Amino acid sequence: MEASKVYFTDMRCAIGTSLLEKMDKLILAAGIENINFTNAFVAIKIHFGEPGNLAFLRPNFAKTVADRVKKLGGMPFLTDANTLYVGRRNNALVHLDAAYENGFSPLSTGCQIIIADGLKGGDEVDVPINGGIRLKSAKIGRAIMDADIFISLTHFKGHEMTGFGGTIKNIGMGSGSRAGKMVMHCNGKPSVNQGKCVGCRNCAKYCNQSAIQFGEGRKASIDHEACVGCGRCIASCNYHAITPSYDGGADDVNLRMVEYTKAVLDGRPHFHVSVVNHVSPYCDCHGENDAAIIPDIGMFASFDPVALDKACIDAVNAAPVIPGTSLSDNLPKQNGEPCSCHGGDHFKVVHPGTNWRSQIEHAERIGLGNAAYELVTL
Repeated sequence: MEASKVYFTDMRCAIGTSLLEKMDKLILAAGIENINFTNAFVAIKIHFGEPGNLAFLRPNFAKTVADRVKKLGGMPFLTDANTLYVGRRNNALVHLDAAYENGFSPLSTGCQIIIADGLKGGDEVDVPINGGIRLKSAKIGRAIMDADIFISLTHFKGHEMTGFGGTIKNIGMGSGSRAGKMVMHCNGKPSVNQGKCVGCRNCAKYCNQSAIQFGEGRKASIDHEACVGCGRCIASCNYHAITPSYDGGADDVNLRMVEYTKAVLDGRPHFHVSVVNHVSPYCDCHGENDAAIIPDIGMFASFDPVALDKACIDAVNAAPVIPGTSLSDNLPKQNGEPCSCHGGDHFKVVHPGTNWRSQIEHAERIGLGNAAYELVTL
């Protein structure tokens, strides 16, 4: 298979040129004009960020994409689906409040915001998965499936369950209704190392299923019958006492998420943009963000979501480690100092129990895209 083209521009700006102008030039160079946008409804899938988190993409980036879509004759709207876990995005009303609080509004972005799966997360379409191995259909937010054209605008970062959160996760997990998210998560159940648990109960605050119990010595345990595998408890633990299962469950989350992405994209034009800045170790779903683990890299665009994710992964793994971050803290040590003997896989260092490669491998297996890419630098 011929390598897919991925277009890249860095974050440097000469006097008189803005990052937003560079993004617009990037998506034009990548060929967005080749899509016929005339009178088309265009879903721009983005993560609005959990309030308190400051690593999410600024709304200015969304406005740049929306303005270009309008110039090409399309009718854009920003969208995301409701969440499973405790937070401020688990129904449409609080989700919109969170979006507005983080600066996303029709005035700041130049287009409307629609929560894809409706008021309570139940407005969904059962979409067949062409070539699905784990699943045969996907429960996708209706507004996303009603769109004629799909664009993803992704903040690339780490993730405690999937290894990294990129284009595939933004589309697959992000487009699933609440029931769809449960389907994707259901086999990835975390466990507690009680030797590390201090009984602080912080994890229980983030469990929407009341699956975390406390027994002798105030040690936590997780009821896997009640747990839906959302993974929020993993990142909420300051003592690294909660980890994904090592029995393939976390991989299964990745595989199901890939198949949901295929359901969203099949049968209509799609285009993808990924911004690699503020690369925090955890998802923007958290109401906080840890320090970026590497320097800002740039912006990438492609018609191939798999090639795009692989290009971003390679760029992050080639980047220097920022001292005093979770990546630096977790690096193997030589003579008490961090060393570079970790095989160049930053994601595996930050989240040792994850396997991000399963996303890419399965995406290629089911025909979602191509991990081989040609990087075109502007």
